[in-house]
Amino acid sequence: MARETFPARLLKKVCLSESAQCYHFEFELTDRESFPYTAGQFLSAVAVDGNGKTQTRAYSIASAPSANRFDLCVNRVEGGFFSNYLADLPEGAIIQIHGPHGHFVLHQPPVDAIFVATGTGIAPMRAFTQQLFPETGEDLSAGRPIWCVYGTRHESELYYRDYFERIAAQHPNFHYISTLSRAPQAWTGNRGYVQQYVGKIVEAREARLGKMQPVPEGTDPKTLAFDIYTYICGLNNMVSEVRDLLTEHGWHKKQVVFERYD
Repeated sequence: MARETFPARLLKKVCLSESAQCYHFEFELTDRESFPYTAGQFLSAVAVDGNGKTQTRAYSIASAPSANRFDLCVNRVEGGFFSNYLADLPEGAIIQIHGPHGHFVLHQPPVDAIFVATGTGIAPMRAFTQQLFPETGEDLSAGRPIWCVYGTRHESELYYRDYFERIAAQHPNFHYISTLSRAPQAWTGNRGYVQQYVGKIVEAREARLGKMQPVPEGTDPKTLAFDIYTYICGLNNMVSEVRDLLTEHGWHKKQVVFERYD
C-alpha cells in the first residue's frame, strides 16, 4: 500500500562544497503549518524518473523541528537519479515527501553524548545540536558535555563548519572536533579518522570517572539507563569500527545508537 505523500516547496538551496557537489536545502510544507518530527529522524522523498518509474530515497533531516520547515544535506552522486534530481531543483520547486521515520533520536533526559559523523552523516548531528542549543530559548543540554566528532577527506567538505564552531564558542560544554583524512601539508587542524578521536574522548573520560561497569547478565534492556551515549552516522565501515572501539572499552550495545547510509 502506497504511503500518503505531501508537498514541500524548496525555499533555499546553497552549495556547501563545489568539489563534493554537496547542497543544503531548506523546504517548507505547502499544505500544513507544522511538521512534527524528532531531531535525528529521516524523511523519504518521492519522484518519477525519466523512465516513468517512481523512485524513493531516504534522507536524514538536517534541522531541529521548526513549524512546517525542514532542511536536508545531499551530495550529488554521479549516475544517481535522486541526488541529481534534488541538486538540479530550482528554488520554488515542489517535491513530494512522506515521514517522518526512524528511531535515531536522542535519549531523554539529557546525558553526556558523543556525536560521530562522516560526510553527509553530519545532517542528523546538526539537528541534534540545534535541538540542544536552540538559537532562541532555553539551552536543553542541561550542561552535560557534548562532543561532535566529524571526519571528512578535505577541508572543503567540512559541512556546516561555521555553525558548529559558533555553537562551540557560545557553549563551553559543546566540543567540536573536525579531522581530515587527506589533509594538505598546510592544514593545521586534526588529521586522521574519527575513530582515534573518539578513543581519546573515551580514554580521557575513563581517567576521570573510571571504566564502564559491565551490565549484569539477565538485566532487562528496558530498564537500562546510562550516563553517556554515542550516536554515529556515516558509512558502514566507520560505524562498525567505532562500535567495536566502544565495545572494547566496555560499552553496552544499548549505549551506541547508529544509522548507516550504505
